[in-house]
Amino acid sequence: MTGGGTRRPVKPADPCILVVFGASGDLTHRLLVPALYNLGAAGLLPDHFALVGVARAEMPDDAFRDELRKSLREFSVRSVDEAIVRRLIEAATFVQGDPDDPESFKRLGKALDQIDATRGTKGNRLYYLATPPSAFRPIACQLGQSGLARADSGGWRRIIIEKPFGTDLKSAQRLNHDLGGVFDESQIFRIDHYLGKETVQNILVLRFANGLFEPIWNRDHIDHVQITVAETLGVGRRGRFYDATGALRDMVPNHLFQLLSLVAMEPPSRFEAGAVRSEKAEVLDAVQIPGEADALRNSVRAQYTRGTAGNTQLAGYRATENVSPDSITETYAALRLQIDNWRWAGVPFFLRTGKALENRLTEVAIKFKQAPFAMFRDTPIDRLAQNFLVLRIQPDECITLQFNAKVPGPSIDIDGVGMTFRYKDYFDAAPSNGYETLIYDCMIGDAILFQRADAVEAGWRIVQPFLDAWQGARGDALAAYRAGTSGPTEADDLIQKTGRVWRRIATEDC
Repeated sequence: MTGGGTRRPVKPADPCILVVFGASGDLTHRLLVPALYNLGAAGLLPDHFALVGVARAEMPDDAFRDELRKSLREFSVRSVDEAIVRRLIEAATFVQGDPDDPESFKRLGKALDQIDATRGTKGNRLYYLATPPSAFRPIACQLGQSGLARADSGGWRRIIIEKPFGTDLKSAQRLNHDLGGVFDESQIFRIDHYLGKETVQNILVLRFANGLFEPIWNRDHIDHVQITVAETLGVGRRGRFYDATGALRDMVPNHLFQLLSLVAMEPPSRFEAGAVRSEKAEVLDAVQIPGEADALRNSVRAQYTRGTAGNTQLAGYRATENVSPDSITETYAALRLQIDNWRWAGVPFFLRTGKALENRLTEVAIKFKQAPFAMFRDTPIDRLAQNFLVLRIQPDECITLQFNAKVPGPSIDIDGVGMTFRYKDYFDAAPSNGYETLIYDCMIGDAILFQRADAVEAGWRIVQPFLDAWQGARGDALAAYRAGTSGPTEADDLIQKTGRVWRRIATEDC
């Protein structure tokens, strides 16, 4: 996400080899390969480029290329140009490798040296860890021990780490420490695909490129903020992973805190990675860290029971394959947070995320304080709109402003109206999955949209008291909600006791 102008210069990324560990996995085929195709279609993939897949199982290069071709046909979000497919597929090579086997990395090193010589990739290598989190540390250590992390002859080395980055504060600190022993912080790109969404990136533009919003973006004018990430899907076949993780660990330290930090950060001194990431880390540092009693009081955790969500009949969470029948892992989490700084003192931030809910929805809703209505006291209160600015990330990317207006006619009647900006109405952008921007930024070394170590640890510092309090409470206060609903009634109580209500988990506003 390059700064310094009104339009990103359309130029190919640096020559490089993209090495994907976990090349046989779902992430690679469903998202990464289509994103690479889209970069090629946009003219942003370098002419001197190679793709190297690494996985445990043996696979000839031709078989790997066939798999990539099938993935493009199945998962591409746009029509496929065979010339671009050929260019991408011809650049692909497969290397069998095990994260714990030093010999695998020797084979990989030889293959990379040969590709550098034949494809002119100038020694630039981007390592993508599309693997389970348990493989992050061993792969990084092997890259260091084998010398593959060391930049030679002017080439660069970078590494992309998928979420979850740790499972608690201690594990995140340990992973940061171990990665820091192999790579410099400037080489580490902790990826969160939400930050590839146009609306998420547009939060920065909306706030800091418009004199309209920033003067009122504070405690004097904003009543509260709601951040919602709702899914209709259940746990599905991820039971073993999810039962050891839960909604809080899976979504809050990454997706929801990324949205919170963009909404709440101070203006950076310049639109540059170091300045932007410092402000994001600082606002997370300012979030109140609750004690155990406050953590329980200001949070809700729940599991879904049998029901229908998104036209799909779902069994209860505890009846899911590879889930313990007496599991206390939450599939829904809601938090109330406070930020202790001058801008946000006294403004509550309400966060919620859950599976098997009534609609798929991701949005940030900023509620402005109500104007005094003394002169309109005869207007029924339910006719008056709450002044929300809603930033919708999915399913449709849009921005909506709700306000009050006079109803046409001879009398002063007021009703709530909304004005909506939809990306598809103004910009002729080709369909994408969000990874295109992030991979391109890694290739050019732009880290604005990636988490720094201090921000990762600041996020886990906020979450850790909730994890500890829930662990201590065991099954006590674990609520339930039927699949296909908006969540547990306890979450309604969490916000209603402050005199506020959740926005509906509905998609029709855009």
